[in-house]
Amino acid sequence: MLNHWILIGLLSVSTYMSRIIGVEIMAGRKMSPTLRLYFNYMPIGIISALIIKQILAPTDGQLTISISVLIGCLSTAIAAKIIKTFLPPVLIGMSIGLLVRYFLT
Repeated sequence: MLNHWILIGLLSVSTYMSRIIGVEIMAGRKMSPTLRLYFNYMPIGIISALIIKQILAPTDGQLTISISVLIGCLSTAIAAKIIKTFLPPVLIGMSIGLLVRYFLT
């Protein structure tokens, strides 16, 4: 569990530092569309990688799909699409994921 927090911390620092360095280097310059696209998609890519790592859990040397995490993620995505805010869909997804984990699997 500690490895996940270290990974999250390192990815957060690298994201923040790349943005700060980018702003310092690019101050007063026009940013190319490719570089702008990179900075826009970096946080989404990091979050996606963390989610996929949780859905595909290694068990006995093989990758298995964690059904409770998958259902929690899907319910969060559906709730976010409907509600269009951040916190309520996350709470809904966590609740549904926990219910699936403890009562259905």
